[in-house]
Amino acid sequence: MRVLIVSFYYEPEIGAAPSRITNLAKGLKSKGVEVDILTCLPNYPQGKIFEGYRGKFSLRENIDGINIYRYWTYATVSKNPVKRVLAMFTFAMTMWAFAFKRKQIRNYDRVIVQSPPIVVSASAMLLFKKLFKRNTILNVSDLWPSSAVELGFMKEGSLSYRYTAMLERFIYRTATSVMGQSQQILERVQQLVPGKRCFLYRNLSNSICCTDGSEIEHKREPFRIVYAGLLGVAQDIYSLVKNVDFESLNVEMHLYGAGNQVDTIKEYIESGARNIYYHGTLSKQEMDKALLGYDASIVALVTHIQGAVPSKIFDLLPAGVPILFCGAGEGAEIVRNNQFGYVSDSSDYKALSDNIYRMKMLTETEYRQMSNNCREASRSTFSFTKQMDKFIQFLSE
Repeated sequence: MRVLIVSFYYEPEIGAAPSRITNLAKGLKSKGVEVDILTCLPNYPQGKIFEGYRGKFSLRENIDGINIYRYWTYATVSKNPVKRVLAMFTFAMTMWAFAFKRKQIRNYDRVIVQSPPIVVSASAMLLFKKLFKRNTILNVSDLWPSSAVELGFMKEGSLSYRYTAMLERFIYRTATSVMGQSQQILERVQQLVPGKRCFLYRNLSNSICCTDGSEIEHKREPFRIVYAGLLGVAQDIYSLVKNVDFESLNVEMHLYGAGNQVDTIKEYIESGARNIYYHGTLSKQEMDKALLGYDASIVALVTHIQGAVPSKIFDLLPAGVPILFCGAGEGAEIVRNNQFGYVSDSSDYKALSDNIYRMKMLTETEYRQMSNNCREASRSTFSFTKQMDKFIQFLSE
């Protein structure tokens, strides 16, 4: 089987968005599927085209046996909505240059299109489903425009909302089938297009760290908490570190990642904040190994976003790192129901502080059980390999 994946993000970019698509591509490749990628020149999350890719309109490269076709896009991390929309529109247009490879496109058995950005996915649907009549699977990781409204980027009923809602209905109806990262996403798709063939595809980790059943030593002296991910508005880790007294709790807070809050967080640490450390960014492979040195991890969402399940939950399971979840929705239910850790409401820093103290004071037996709950789930209920086997069967039918 030959598969083309169309995505706005891909490695060497870092963060949940590029990680989920890179994992999908490598997972398919490991099962004998021929995989190509159509994406833009790497720029996320810095908002600048990476060194080695600048000054080019398009570029073909091969990483881990996967052909990657990259096209120029306007790169930005500006909060200005006009600039953000421009970035999406430019790649939505430049990707059509791939249409010159007509013979190659007709050889793809399946085309997987990532959404959001919804403008990019709509453009890809026009190109691959409408023009080239390919069997096209829509990969929905966030519900737009509802997510944009919940995050404050868009007003319900506005012109941009109505336009985006029209595109949402178009891509769901046009897709041959849909894969979604949460039950809520699939329910939304079925609501708009009853009977649409769907597959629940979680953003599970395919990390090979600590999947052999061996024990992990979490010394817990001192108790070390990690946050690894995007440091942006949707997570608001700056407010979290400012409102939780890690020094009084006698725990360490270690931060990894990039985003528009990095400079503010670094300034806060340099101003005298104690027990808070920022370490920059690591590759996915480096971060998987680094997780083994921590006793708990914070997973935070400022606002409950319908359909959103943070990928960080599944990244932590193979390493046996218990979770301090800040938020609500399906992600909170997964942590609570599987006893992966403790849950507090978004921005309830008193409850988060209580949960940190509660986890820190667990007996060795209690803590080991919570850690083992995570690891066992990564080999069963939330196994990347088992999910990939089912997904390939879904693609083949």
